[in-house]
Formats: sequence, structure tokens, C-alpha cells
Amino acid sequence: MSEAHLFAVGVVLAWLAGVRVYLTVFGVGIAGALGWVDLPAGLDATTSPWVLGVSGLLAAVEFGADKIPGVDSVWDLLHTLLRVPVGAFLAAAAMTPEGELGAGALATGAGVALASHVVKSGTRALLNTSPEPVTNWTASATEDVAVLGGLALVFAHPWIALSLLVLVAAAVALGVWWIWRWAFRRRPRAAVVDP
Repeated sequence: MSEAHLFAVGVVLAWLAGVRVYLTVFGVGIAGALGWVDLPAGLDATTSPWVLGVSGLLAAVEFGADKIPGVDSVWDLLHTLLRVPVGAFLAAAAMTPEGELGAGALATGAGVALASHVVKSGTRALLNTSPEPVTNWTASATEDVAVLGGLALVFAHPWIALSLLVLVAAAVALGVWWIWRWAFRRRPRAAVVDP
């Protein structure tokens, strides 16, 4: 892969780690271990049996925990400290073919992972305000499918995956701006009539 392709792969992996960190690490590792993709040298660590076992087990735990309203928000809060550095590592490891972790690549990955984590956890916190669990389950299942689809797409067509990521991020930003504007728009005050 060219350096441009590796950049696209790194950014998308960082974004996916901000949403589902264990599933992302497990998916990258399993794809490399089974020979489905040729991983950059920096990502070879994800093919370790220990990394695969731990990330696979934790992905299964996260799959269940993320479906329970309230528990998912606590899970997200606890994993804020993990998703960002793992996203930074995945991006830097993918962006540097020799396996060296550059400061710029680490910073890019950390920023992208933090952005996706904030969007995910903020959206889920809003969904938890509704009394019914269906929206929470639907959002969680959508995230699972999006991460699996993103992993498959990023290694097959990194530029399409990056383009979709940018479009989704722009749509979310527009949605947040619209909700913010709707919620905090100035309402006209009632006219006071002098007696």
C-alpha cells in the first residue's frame, strides 16, 4: 500500500477504535492472522494470540454491556482513557510502514479517536434519556455493524472508507449544530402591556 493509502487506513482505524476499541483491535488482528490482509509492520502486534484472545473476550463483554441503558454510559466513561491511546496507536502503526510511531501520526490518531468517542458517547447519553430500550439496542447494533463494515471496507477500499467517514462526521456535526440551534434559539418575549 502507498503512504496515502496507509494514511486513510490509519484515520479510519482510529475512528473505529473510538467507537468499538476491542472489536477494532480484534478485527485487525484476525484479518492479519488469517492472511486476509497484509498488515503494515506496526500492526503485527495485533496478530499475537494474546492480543487476539484478550481483545476478542473484551469485545464480547462490550457487546453485551453496550446493550444495557446506563451501563453503556458507564462503560463509555471508563473507556475514554483507553479508546484514545489505542486509536492513536492504530493510526500511527498503520501510517508508518516501518513500524515507527511518529508523533504527528499519534496526534492525528488520538484526535480522530477522541472525536469519534465523544460523538458516540454523547449520542448514547442522549438516547439513554428515553425510557424504552429499543433505541439503545438499535444504536448499539448499528455501531457493531458499522465497525465490522468499516473494517472490511478500509482494507479493501481505504479511500471509500475515509470518504464515508468524512461524510458521516459532517452529517453528525450538522445534526448537532441543528439540534443546538433548535434547543437554544431565542424565543420572543411576551409583550408587556402598560396599564
